[in-house]
Amino acid sequence: MRALILRSFLFPLCLAAAGARAADDISVEARRRDEALEVVCRAMLEAPLELIWQTLTDYGRLAEFIPGMRKSRVVSRNGAVSVVEQSGEARFLFVTYPIEVTLSSTERPPYGIDAVLLNGNLKRLDGAYRIEPQGGGRMLLTWTGLVEAVSMPPLIGEMLMRSSIEDQFRGMVREIERRETLRRERAREPGR
Repeated sequence: MRALILRSFLFPLCLAAAGARAADDISVEARRRDEALEVVCRAMLEAPLELIWQTLTDYGRLAEFIPGMRKSRVVSRNGAVSVVEQSGEARFLFVTYPIEVTLSSTERPPYGIDAVLLNGNLKRLDGAYRIEPQGGGRMLLTWTGLVEAVSMPPLIGEMLMRSSIEDQFRGMVREIERRETLRRERAREPGR
């Protein structure tokens, strides 16, 4: 457990030193919870709530900016609930695990989204995004989830899922920051 927490702390520091860090403040923690892996990702963002919300709920375009995701499409919508099919792969070092899932995504505007696995090749995937205003135009974005892969050795499965979730979260953060940069550039244009 201690080694996993230490890796969770050191990995973002190594990325920052390499210039690959997406946000000013980002952290990823992972630990075993029964048969599943519990992962908590946090990032401090300087972007409006509406822009963050629009990015999180842009299900049809997620594959354009989420690492490892090949396809994401909305199958149906019913009020605040969207059924979303996603496919891609999780990677860690030389190990690749294909991901094919259908999720129920319940939107709780403007601060939360809950996602639950309906079917697919994962045993379990329950996750939630939360947006918390922090003052001064800053927002804390958190993703918390439980994930369990089917038929993988525990240590490899944990590292694979943790790495993949971190990559995906960082991809989301980078897209939010990219959209915010564009929004600010457009606001500075003459005549606006």
